[in-house]
Amino acid sequence: MTKPKVLFVCTHNSARSQMAEAYLKHLVGDRMEVSSAGFQPAPLNPLAVEVMAEEGLDISGNTSQSVFKLFQEGRLFDYVITVCEDSREASCPIFPGVTRRLHWGFPDPAAVTGDHQAQLMQVRQIRDQIKHKVRLWSEEILSA
Repeated sequence: MTKPKVLFVCTHNSARSQMAEAYLKHLVGDRMEVSSAGFQPAPLNPLAVEVMAEEGLDISGNTSQSVFKLFQEGRLFDYVITVCEDSREASCPIFPGVTRRLHWGFPDPAAVTGDHQAQLMQVRQIRDQIKHKVRLWSEEILSA
């Protein structure tokens, strides 16, 4: 049996998709192939790096990649999961061979406001929402 291939897609591949990728890799180990990419790749969000480190997950060495590059390379995925706000979900290209496309809308960590502690608190909430959704979904997929 081949491992399911999962791609998390977000606007910049700098926070939400990186967090989802890290959690799924942590939860499923080598039972799935997991990647992430963005529409407009940008450097990692330092707040995302910080809140993931609190969970013992180091994403500081990750790099952002373009979803369109993966599409052009003809990469095949069993699941493409968009984690950006609802208005961006429709921009995701249709990958050849995709069997399931899902959308999990989460707030953008780049849009948080306030001082550093207030921003951290907001990004922790986003992180925890992502963690919860990834955990539920991975349990569902692996038990099927």
